[in-house]
Amino acid sequence: MTMQSAIPPAGEDGADSREDAEPYFQALVETSPLGIFAIDAQGICVYANPSCCRIAGPGGEPLEGCDWHHFLCPEDRLQASAAWTATTQQGIPFRLEARWLCADGSLSWVRLNAAVLPGANCRPGHVLTVEDISDRKAADEVLRLAEEALFAEKERAQVTLNSIGDAVLTTDMPGKVTYMNLVAEKMTGWSRAEALGRPLAEVFHIVNGLTREVAADPARRAMAEDRTVELATDCVLVHRDGSESSIEDSAAPIHNRDGRVSGAVIVFHDVSESRAMAARMSHLAHHDFLTGLPNRALLTERLSQAIGLARRRHKQVALLFLDVDYFKHINDSLGHRIGDLLLQALAERLIACVRTTDTVCRQGGDEFVILLSEVEHIDDATRVAEKLLQVFSLPQLIDGHELHVTLSIGISVYPDDGDNAEAVMQNADTAMYHAKARGRNNCQLFRPEMNTRAVQRQFIESGLRRALKQGEFLLYYQPKIDLHSGTMTGAEALIRWQDPQLGLMQPAQFVPIAEESGLIVPIGRWVMREACRQLKAWQDAGLLAVPVSVNISAVEFRHKSFLEGVALILSETGLSPELLELELTESILMQDAEASALVLTALKRMGMQLAIDDFGTGYSSLSYLKRFPIDTLKIDQSFVHDVATDADDATIVSAMIGMGRSLKQRVVAEGVETLEQLAFLRAHQCHDGQGFQFSQPLCAEDFRRLLGSGTRVTTPHSQ
Repeated sequence: MTMQSAIPPAGEDGADSREDAEPYFQALVETSPLGIFAIDAQGICVYANPSCCRIAGPGGEPLEGCDWHHFLCPEDRLQASAAWTATTQQGIPFRLEARWLCADGSLSWVRLNAAVLPGANCRPGHVLTVEDISDRKAADEVLRLAEEALFAEKERAQVTLNSIGDAVLTTDMPGKVTYMNLVAEKMTGWSRAEALGRPLAEVFHIVNGLTREVAADPARRAMAEDRTVELATDCVLVHRDGSESSIEDSAAPIHNRDGRVSGAVIVFHDVSESRAMAARMSHLAHHDFLTGLPNRALLTERLSQAIGLARRRHKQVALLFLDVDYFKHINDSLGHRIGDLLLQALAERLIACVRTTDTVCRQGGDEFVILLSEVEHIDDATRVAEKLLQVFSLPQLIDGHELHVTLSIGISVYPDDGDNAEAVMQNADTAMYHAKARGRNNCQLFRPEMNTRAVQRQFIESGLRRALKQGEFLLYYQPKIDLHSGTMTGAEALIRWQDPQLGLMQPAQFVPIAEESGLIVPIGRWVMREACRQLKAWQDAGLLAVPVSVNISAVEFRHKSFLEGVALILSETGLSPELLELELTESILMQDAEASALVLTALKRMGMQLAIDDFGTGYSSLSYLKRFPIDTLKIDQSFVHDVATDADDATIVSAMIGMGRSLKQRVVAEGVETLEQLAFLRAHQCHDGQGFQFSQPLCAEDFRRLLGSGTRVTTPHSQ
């Protein structure tokens, strides 16, 4: 059927004009790129132009005679029917996009438009146009997928930016904020809605943490230089509420499709905690954790700086090396907690004694160093040392313990005692050891000859270690004599060292070094064990043994295993405890009188005799002396030496004897060497004497023979 036959006939008046137009109209329909088909009132296709047939595809059944709904994809027919009903019944224009079912079974997207066929007295029918929109639909689908992908990508980017730990902020070329993630909102105090469009400097307010000046705008610099730039060092972000955070990171330019800079992105994070941690770590690296004082590393740095400055200004620098006397005893007897509290208290006292420009350092353990920068004269250093000795003469009250602490101080001065930090420190250390060797609680200035002594000290210390391993120590015994009967009441065990190179060495030559090095503990145990072993052997041999006294050093007495060691030695040797007497000095006992009383009580319970050696040379408290379970007072030989010629010494010795007798303690005078001394002591009713007047210290074999001959020693009184 032609389109012409599908057009209803015209009236008589229009017959000629229709006939004239039909060829043109026919040509238009046949050549139209749009598909055109006509349907009757029942929706049956009565005409389809070539374009419509082309859309349907080759090889298919003719379209004429078919219900036009069958041209569509089955899934779209219901929608098409509804739209067609609305058109035919309500006059709503028919426009529909649907899928056209092609002859080969494929689908093409088409747009349908319908209009009523024109003409008077026409048969009911419609003409529909069909436009193939498959390409557009494919493009729309590509665009839709692209938009979905872009949306998904933006969502992923948004989620990512909001979940990372860094703050992200972007700007446009004029420097207005265009984006902020949640972290940036939190760190700046600005919400994204409030910040968008505002100048960067208003939202991202940064200053230099040191100078407090406004920091340079990193975004503007990144855009101007078209490169990534780091934020300024020590950069601080000022929060909207005025609080601050230290921040780090960078700014980078943003480029458009043409590669031109269109803005900037700033990525930053809070480093307040890490900077605080770094500051703490730096402080710990240069300060002592216990006292908070500068440590050796910081002291070395400051000493080097002070020497450099003094060199330019032609000044002097003094270094005081301090060692706390017998600190280890306190640590061993009272525990490390008390020791730590004492060190903290000592640090406070040291700081109070120097200028704020000076440096007090804890070298380690119980050693401290004071740097006096720019001193005019060495007397400035000695005055500080004397002040320290005076201040530390006062007792320290630590957790209920009254502790008497003294210092040994060594002083060296730049440039006289060294031209660099290492030499000055080494020489101050050497001078300190000489202060300890001179009895502690004193100050010594460095002298060049001290280095020779330091080498000798090291030689002796290594020799002592060898002597312990190879059995080079010997015991000598000096009798104690009853001054009225001449009977030997006991003996004092005295150590000697038979060095293979130096020969027989006296205690004064090596005991101070043994105390400083800590070797006195194993040496002291050897003395006690050997004395107990020898005395038990003499007793087993049938000799009438007398009590033997052993000197106990401060290091031994304060050692944590002292009591256990004494008990073990008595158990191993089988010696009766009453035959062992322990001699301790006043200074040892009074370092911590409370703790000393506990140890002495425990020793007394074991059955041993206890004596105070060198009585009168240290500081003591009569109240404590009364409380201590002491059996014997030994008057120091320094008082006995001039007792017959010096009225003051005579008065002192007489008072000591009287005090001992009133306390029911046996009194022994040391260093009795003359008949005049002996006569004085007898006249004042001193119980016992010990010294060359009676006998020199005897080797074990000679003392054994003395025991074999009886326990009576001839004295002028007994003749």
